[in-house]
Amino acid sequence: MKRIAVLILLATLILLTALSGCTGNAPAATPVTTVPPATVPPTPELTPTPDPFPDALPLNTPVPFGSGKKTGELTVTGSRVRPTFGWVDPSWNSPREQLESSDPLDTQKGYNTKSPQEGNTFLFVYLTAASTGTEAVWAPSPARIVVVSDGTTASYTPLASSQTVVDGEPGSQYDFQIGAGGTGGYIQPGKSNTVKGFLIYEVPASFSPETTYVVANADAQTQGVWKLV
Repeated sequence: MKRIAVLILLATLILLTALSGCTGNAPAATPVTTVPPATVPPTPELTPTPDPFPDALPLNTPVPFGSGKKTGELTVTGSRVRPTFGWVDPSWNSPREQLESSDPLDTQKGYNTKSPQEGNTFLFVYLTAASTGTEAVWAPSPARIVVVSDGTTASYTPLASSQTVVDGEPGSQYDFQIGAGGTGGYIQPGKSNTVKGFLIYEVPASFSPETTYVVANADAQTQGVWKLV
């Protein structure tokens, strides 16, 4: 009988223990943190730089100028990049020039090297000018022929004199063929009187021919623009 009572007591204790476990407080749930998706900023669209001369002419395209019997054509025929160039002038450093110079001239007769400022290079532009009328026409002044590249404008670099010869260049500078250098002059009618020469410009060495133009005010009413490539 005692054995039965003990078993009943043990069963009661086990039951009470189980019931107390079921009625206890449930553990707090772990909060779940929601991470918002990463926002990728849109890629900005690059606005292309507008072409300053959308109607620029290709090389070897003549631009007519003048009126009446005094007409002509100006043409840019090509270009060449030269980091430096050699030149010679028979009269350079003559006794007269030595006397006129405030300091003794360093350049001597023979070929001398012309170098640009640091970071620059020389751009040779070749052009022709012809009279197409029956009377002599005033040639476009080299002072009004400039190079425009990436927003910068360069004027031509004159040589020492009409006798200056540049190594590797078959012709001579354009301005000395039409006058006293830089002032212009008349071109007589006839194909044989066509002026062929070059002008030298100092431009940044990093310039791009694709965005470089030769702009010439051939006369008061006419402007010609050529793209180098």
